[in-house]
Amino acid sequence: MKLGPHTLKNPWILAPMAGVSEMPYRVIALEMGAAAAPTELVSAKGLLYGQDRTARYLTHAKSEKPFWVQIFGGDPDAMAAGAEKAVELGADILDINMGCPVRKVTKNGAGSALLTDPKRAASLVAAMVKRVDVPVTVKIRSGWDAHSVNCVDMAKAVADAGATAIAMHARTRAQAYSGKADWSLIAHLVEHSPIPVIGNGDIFEPEDARRMLRETGCQAAMIGRGALGNPWIFSRLVHGEQTRPTPTMRWALIQRHFNAHLSFMGDTFRAVKCFRKHLMWYCHGLNNATSFRRQVTQIDEVEPLLEFCESFFSQAENDERHAREEVSFNAKSALG
Repeated sequence: MKLGPHTLKNPWILAPMAGVSEMPYRVIALEMGAAAAPTELVSAKGLLYGQDRTARYLTHAKSEKPFWVQIFGGDPDAMAAGAEKAVELGADILDINMGCPVRKVTKNGAGSALLTDPKRAASLVAAMVKRVDVPVTVKIRSGWDAHSVNCVDMAKAVADAGATAIAMHARTRAQAYSGKADWSLIAHLVEHSPIPVIGNGDIFEPEDARRMLRETGCQAAMIGRGALGNPWIFSRLVHGEQTRPTPTMRWALIQRHFNAHLSFMGDTFRAVKCFRKHLMWYCHGLNNATSFRRQVTQIDEVEPLLEFCESFFSQAENDERHAREEVSFNAKSALG
């Protein structure tokens, strides 16, 4: 897939997720095989005001090529100026968030509120395209609610304004993350969109991503919740790996991710507090994960947190090894 002068090496993209798509995790996802990893949504006005937190969102590694920055806002002039600032800070591609369902974003006319006004959405694209010389993409939902599914109208409007591609989460704003993503709407958008379509929604296993491409014809698949605590989904897609990561593999990556996160955040207490959500995801599917999640939220210091995690993942590895040995023993016994 091409985005302006940039050619993605494969069709697998890490979705931009608030509080997740920070530099340390983006780098890991890219190393695992993701073709691109856009930033979490960044306020265009925050970029203009030079807020420290906003600037941190645009901290990126040299390996992040192309560096894809997602910004949000509802005012064309502010979005254009924010886009210019993002490019100054290294952005190779810009994405406009037109899908976030959170009220604090939509109440300001940004995020999925733009779905109610394709003309205004197009004006944001046009203002940015006029100001910067990098590809501008758009991420939407299928519509505001079931009675206003207007993804095709949105695609045509933003394409006319100069957008390079459009990504769609196949749920409405009213659905948030409930119900099921309607992939038939992705196929419908592919059929009628003047620009390339990236599909998004309900990809939890490698085969889900492959099936989305087959069934909808979209040019790439954007993986969000399926990549939480599971960047291996990209290596499994790229290399065809069938097995899930072992507890030992998870623990090794957690240590690397956590150390990078500490350096990225600077504030140790805040870093520990923020990283605990990743631990909630990394333990998915392991024995005693519920107890682990409950206890890990009570730990606020680095060393106690690492000791607790090491103990948990070591025990999980032992449990899985014993389970494999038991299966092997039973199989041999059955054969006599």
